[in-house]
Amino acid sequence: MNVAVIDYGSGNLASAARALAVAAEREGMAADVQITADPARVASADRIVLPGQGAFADCAAGLAAIPGLRAAIIAATERGAPFLGICVGMQLMAERGLEHSVTPGFGWIAGEIVPLSAPGLRLPQMGWNGLAFVQPAHPLLAGLAPGDHAYFVHSYALTGARRDQVLATTDYGGEVIAMVAAGNRAGTQFHVEKSQEVGLRILGNFLRWQPPRQP
Repeated sequence: MNVAVIDYGSGNLASAARALAVAAEREGMAADVQITADPARVASADRIVLPGQGAFADCAAGLAAIPGLRAAIIAATERGAPFLGICVGMQLMAERGLEHSVTPGFGWIAGEIVPLSAPGLRLPQMGWNGLAFVQPAHPLLAGLAPGDHAYFVHSYALTGARRDQVLATTDYGGEVIAMVAAGNRAGTQFHVEKSQEVGLRILGNFLRWQPPRQP
């Protein structure tokens, strides 16, 4: 299995690749995890992971700056390759982001990325928070239990989402969408690669995931 971790200058690439390799080993799977900015490699990958740190607009610009990379991601997911966005990588799945400016996303999930509203709480949300499951039977949540904790670092969040595209939420001054999926495209607002056992379970589930292709 070829797993492409997209390199577009957003950081946390090495930790994402390491976590995927560990998850594959624990699952007893042979996985070639490559950090790459090569559109041809991305287009032919069996699985695609898009990490992300920083601002939505900066990450979108980083993708656009590499000729063919965004198109390769779209082509690979349209042929059915499972996709996992992490943090801003998940946010880029939305219709648009409002951080610094109005920036279009992939538009794979409904909603937009807006400043996180958490009255009286510190921003960015940084630390461990429990997960509440909206779709507990989804394959990406196999082996996890409601209340399991994941590691978050963000000050923007998805709003206006379709409930049938939300897998899990957390509470930080109100409900915050933590995990989404639409067909073969999924994402976590939390840093799955830094979420220890919970993160490795989700990554293992992702490597085994056989999702329906998103039309």
